[in-house]
Amino acid sequence: MAHSKALLVLENFIDGKFVPCASYIDSYNPSTGDVYCKVPDSGKEEVEAAVKAAKAAFPIWSSKSPLERSQFLNKLADLIEHDLEAFAQAESKDQGKTITFARTVDIPRAVYNFRFFASSILHHTTECTEMATLGCMHYTSRAPVGVAGLISPWNLPLYLLTWKIAPAIACGNTVVAKPSEMTSVTAWMMCRLLEKAGLPHGVVNVVFGTGPKAGEALVRHPDVPLISFTGSTLTAQRIVEKSAPHCKRLSLELGGKNPAIVFDDADLSQCIPTTLRSSFANQVRNYVKKAQAEGAKILCGEGVDSLALPAGNQKGYFMLPTVMTEVKDECSCMQEEIFGPVTCVVAFDTEEEVIQRANNVKYGLAATVWSSNVGRVHRMAKRLQSGLVWTNCWLVRDLNLPFGGMKASGIGREGAKDSYEFFTEVKTITIKH
Repeated sequence: MAHSKALLVLENFIDGKFVPCASYIDSYNPSTGDVYCKVPDSGKEEVEAAVKAAKAAFPIWSSKSPLERSQFLNKLADLIEHDLEAFAQAESKDQGKTITFARTVDIPRAVYNFRFFASSILHHTTECTEMATLGCMHYTSRAPVGVAGLISPWNLPLYLLTWKIAPAIACGNTVVAKPSEMTSVTAWMMCRLLEKAGLPHGVVNVVFGTGPKAGEALVRHPDVPLISFTGSTLTAQRIVEKSAPHCKRLSLELGGKNPAIVFDDADLSQCIPTTLRSSFANQVRNYVKKAQAEGAKILCGEGVDSLALPAGNQKGYFMLPTVMTEVKDECSCMQEEIFGPVTCVVAFDTEEEVIQRANNVKYGLAATVWSSNVGRVHRMAKRLQSGLVWTNCWLVRDLNLPFGGMKASGIGREGAKDSYEFFTEVKTITIKH
């Protein structure tokens, strides 16, 4: 780390060392609108160095036993947990989420990601069959793939970065990661702990920068056989295009437009607080104006209420939580991922109607259903075109089970078994005796 005029200046982490960059990007404190951090504007040269380091580290790291790799992951989890408050403060300042959310959700989940995959890597099994009439036995074996390119988004910076790094290195791969240039600080802080955890140099490399420069260089690199990306559907389309000449393995966790379906028999004491949290968890004024032009009625928030901010936060990226009704299904607010504290409330009459309307979007990441009717809950869950369906709850996750979306919400799944299969190559071996 270096300081320049009180600004935090980040550096790339390559082959176990922090490396300065020739140029930097401004990173803003969303609560004040002021530049507070300089992030490396990496490109092809920096990515090349990182891939070279990861490729060199692969033979030794991949030869370690699952138990040895597990011990490194647990040590890193302990170190992050020890500095949990510092990580939470940094995540809140860098991303703009509340300190409470960072302290109770983001950073604890980052810790748990490492601990979970440290455990799960020890418990996978392989298949074995016998063809007695031919005197043959078949079994499968799995091996790490190589250098994994990992690209994570701005909304859950350390949470989702570790969700990719942990299974990748647990399986014996080495990593070149590119966090979002808008929220890079906690990734840089994690790099400072890798040496303390005893992780061999080159196993985890982090290159900061933009998607068009650093991200594209990583996606196009011939020595990076797999890419795990979380972000927009539009960016994913470019990743598919640029990686196609190398037939790379892709895991794409993309956008969503997640319906919350509330039936008249729902327990509102549980439903309303949870739906409020799910609707307003992230911090998009153009959508509100567009919705008004398309005939929507604003019940509260933007354009209706005023927002009083302290002097130091006048340039910050604040927006009132906004609720609108009388929104047409074809309205952009009903069809596009907003990533802001805006919710549309529309009425429906029947199960058949609400299923058709909920499925009438290009995305299919997640949905919630609120009802005390067990049969209805099962019918809805089966027919909704979503990779995840929460009923009478939200964001309750068992990391053993798959996470990912349908339609334009992605390709592939993440979770204990799914991540293991993505980050390893399977081989069928036949022995005649």
